[in-house]
Amino acid sequence: MALRVVWSPRYEVDIGAHVFPTAKYRLVRDRLVEAGVVGPDAFVEPEPAPDADLLRVHTSGYLRTIADDAFTPGERARLEVPFTPALADAMRLCCGGTVLACRLALEDGVACHLGGGFHHAFAGHGEGFCLFNDVAVAAAALLDEPAVARVAVVDLDVHHGNGTAAMFAAEERVFTFSMHDEANYPAVKPPSDLDVGLARGTGDEAYLARLDAALPEVLDGFRPDLVLYLAGADPYRQDQLGGLSLTMGGLRRRDRMVLRGCRERGIPVATVPAGGYAVRTGDTVAVHAATVEEAVAAI
Repeated sequence: MALRVVWSPRYEVDIGAHVFPTAKYRLVRDRLVEAGVVGPDAFVEPEPAPDADLLRVHTSGYLRTIADDAFTPGERARLEVPFTPALADAMRLCCGGTVLACRLALEDGVACHLGGGFHHAFAGHGEGFCLFNDVAVAAAALLDEPAVARVAVVDLDVHHGNGTAAMFAAEERVFTFSMHDEANYPAVKPPSDLDVGLARGTGDEAYLARLDAALPEVLDGFRPDLVLYLAGADPYRQDQLGGLSLTMGGLRRRDRMVLRGCRERGIPVATVPAGGYAVRTGDTVAVHAATVEEAVAAI
């Protein structure tokens, strides 16, 4: 079975000189095709998430603020990315993409989305480059599928998944797991169902040991019907917004551990790239592409 990968050229938005490289989505797609990891026909174009899906986790007032570009100066600053209607359209499309990737994972066992992982968005506000929380939108939407009674979020971005944790704090059908640099953003970290805060500078072996110890609680203890995996590239040792010291090889082993752990248990898994801000954008692209390579091997 061939891996299906969700992607759209509309994910790339001009936000000026910014540490968030929106071109990475296209660059990952191009690298995968040029390397023969997947063929051009592997890519599936998503549709924008409708309001009905966004309203599963976001407030109607917040959606009006976005539609009217009615942010206060404080709200605008909290986003930390220049807001434009084009950005809103791209992030809404990413929400649809993550929902689609989850549905493909239910069919195929594994699917990848080359966008998404915007885990800092809350119900009523955005922050940390995140306008909508596509991970939360997808988890809530998939709980309406007959085959899905429980969803686990495995968040391995270097930053704590604060928005996702807050959104699902009272939802017993969603298990949130975040393993992150404890000293990094955000300063206030709402508790996930399982948090593993790592010391600054943690490297490959210590990281993988902590992950190996934590995954059984998620996959065996909670027994999810679907896993949403945020395969952040920002634990990489040369990431500008990171703080951990993982190598590219260590990150590939991380992805293999999560993907094989899900496949061995028969749990469908959808990946999203989340953060990645390496000094060289090509390094971020390489890390994200390796996630897809490991997914191809796992399927």
